Amino acid sequence: METLATALVSGALAGLMVDISLFPIDTVKTRLQSEVGFQKAGGFRGIYSGLGAVAVGSAPGAAFFFLSYETSKKQLSYKLGKNSATNHMISSSLAELVACFVRVPSEVIKQRSQAQRLSSLQILKKTLALEGFLGLYRGYTSTILREIPFSVIQFPLWELLKIKWTDKGTIQPWKSAVAGAIAGSVAAFLTTPLDVAKTRIMLSEKSAPASGNFLTVLSNVYKDQGVKGLWAGVVPRVMWIAIGGFVFLGVYDGAKHYLTAACSKRPTKDINDV
Repeated sequence: METLATALVSGALAGLMVDISLFPIDTVKTRLQSEVGFQKAGGFRGIYSGLGAVAVGSAPGAAFFFLSYETSKKQLSYKLGKNSATNHMISSSLAELVACFVRVPSEVIKQRSQAQRLSSLQILKKTLALEGFLGLYRGYTSTILREIPFSVIQFPLWELLKIKWTDKGTIQPWKSAVAGAIAGSVAAFLTTPLDVAKTRIMLSEKSAPASGNFLTVLSNVYKDQGVKGLWAGVVPRVMWIAIGGFVFLGVYDGAKHYLTAACSKRPTKDINDV
């Protein structure tokens, strides 16, 4: 139980810290990928639009991700092995499915706030009025189609680098952070076209041209803007996720190490004292 609680708390701290600290870079990336273009989507103005949605959604989303990831990894280790890449791929994929139920609504509100320069509350009211509750889950499928390939690349690579850099059974948090930055930047670069499609779908409202399915959106982007359009925002995306991977996974491992050590030092009751 303590292990699960540690994963939950550590994940929440990591998610909140990285999303808030790197929010401006994410805003720039979203506006570069917007169908209306960077300047019309707001340019560098209102760079913190949508921060409220992130503050509400990032902690629980990350917490549920790591809770699911650590639980699945432990269960699969009996058959696949603790350090199996297949274990890490399956565990991270299952964790994304769980986390996205929490993450997608806040992501929809955040990205629309970034592109429309309205407050998170205004976007929430507008979305519910025009599209109903399901409007908050616009782009859920495209988010899954982006996040699972991303995690399938990132987490096995992160875990592999941690194994390589482990000294006497433990790894220092800063090494885990560097491993997270490397793994995240590689995954971010390779999955940028998927991120472009996800952003277009989330920014669109009901019946808008970009509200179609994932492959249709990718096809339309390619027809309108070519290969360049599929890689729109790649620089801020890689930058954001490289720094984010350093903070996110470094804070997670650091918090987990601290909490685990704190729990192990906690005095236990002797049965005779009960």
